[in-house]
Amino acid sequence: MVPHRPISLVLSYQYPGKYAFTVLAGAVESDPALADVKLFFPRDRQTLLSTVKERADAGDTVVAAWSFYSASFAVSAEELAWVRERLEGRSVLCIAGGVHATAEPVQTLQAGFDLIAIGEGEYSLRELLGRVQRGEDPRDTHGVAHLKDGKLVQHGRGEGVKLDDFPPFAARHAMFGAIEITRGCIYACRFCQTPFMSKARFRHRSVANIAHWARELRRSGRRDIRFITPTSMSYGTADETMNLAAVEELLAAVREAMAPDGRVYYGTFPSEVRPEHVTPEALAVLKRYVHNDNLIIGGQSGSERILQATRRGHDVETVVRATRLAVEGGFVPNVDFILGLPGETPEDVEATVSLMEKLGKLGARVHGHTFMPLPGTPYRDAAPGRVDEETQRKLDTLASQGRLYGHWKQQVALAEGIASRRRPRAG
Repeated sequence: MVPHRPISLVLSYQYPGKYAFTVLAGAVESDPALADVKLFFPRDRQTLLSTVKERADAGDTVVAAWSFYSASFAVSAEELAWVRERLEGRSVLCIAGGVHATAEPVQTLQAGFDLIAIGEGEYSLRELLGRVQRGEDPRDTHGVAHLKDGKLVQHGRGEGVKLDDFPPFAARHAMFGAIEITRGCIYACRFCQTPFMSKARFRHRSVANIAHWARELRRSGRRDIRFITPTSMSYGTADETMNLAAVEELLAAVREAMAPDGRVYYGTFPSEVRPEHVTPEALAVLKRYVHNDNLIIGGQSGSERILQATRRGHDVETVVRATRLAVEGGFVPNVDFILGLPGETPEDVEATVSLMEKLGKLGARVHGHTFMPLPGTPYRDAAPGRVDEETQRKLDTLASQGRLYGHWKQQVALAEGIASRRRPRAG
């Protein structure tokens, strides 16, 4: 029997794919069967190319991987083409995953990737590397798809994982990040990919598991701990209610694990708080344990009609009340808004800008986004978000006053790009 060649897994470790790869690298390094797999984390394309070449020339089987959202698909596809043009005959298995690959598998494969992961990738990546290790065909991996004669061949979908079964980061490789405490989201807002990628239900990491990884983070010398969750105050619940006892148990355990001088950030980047969850009781719990002086609150629109159409599950007054309570509780509210949502009329736009101005006067900062018709969502086929000149003028005024921030101007072009690349629905 011919011994297998060593495997080098080269991850394009760039924003935003690095969030996924921190988790997936943890899944690989924690599997004893994959102990011989070497992991590399290049942070730019030149280092990515040189690493791939170096490992291939050393005799390794090289697997190069990308993960991306729809907004970064074009950049990732261009990087793949750039790398392939410079491989000079070297054989490299190029794979991709993430929400865009799941929502648009044919488009992603036609960009030049050999294989893509459909759904959650922890089990699929482990199985794929195991097959490569054993000299088996990686195309037969469960949860993986490829093209054959121009048609999609898919072997199921990557199963939803129990978060406790996998580490939240790759501690052995010192690749740390925010701890994902909840995956999936019951709210299923029509513009968001999260519930359609990971199902419209919550899966929570246990307090004991979170505390364990917090201690690992602290042992590494890091002081700050952050969390990934679609809705921070939903921890420990299966529905729209809050379980403040569960949230407090979590924060108390993490605070102890990060002692004596660790800092706990919760309800701020990279997560948010739903406006109806901003209550005096919830704020009191946060104030006892967290170090952040701000909260990210999802407002999204100042139009009652648009909030209902997008299935946000709250009204405008709830956003105003949340802002007031946050300020009274000692937090600066950073309220998210999406500009150019489908079906907006001039009256809806005016209502949103008026709400932004009102919240700014109450002490909030507003974070502007431009609507993107994301694949995999009910709004996939909607027109990309646009911002008229008068609205731009008002937003620029808010920005000059320090009340508005965000990349909404750049996102106009990203939204146009996503819309231009979409394909007709199958069937």
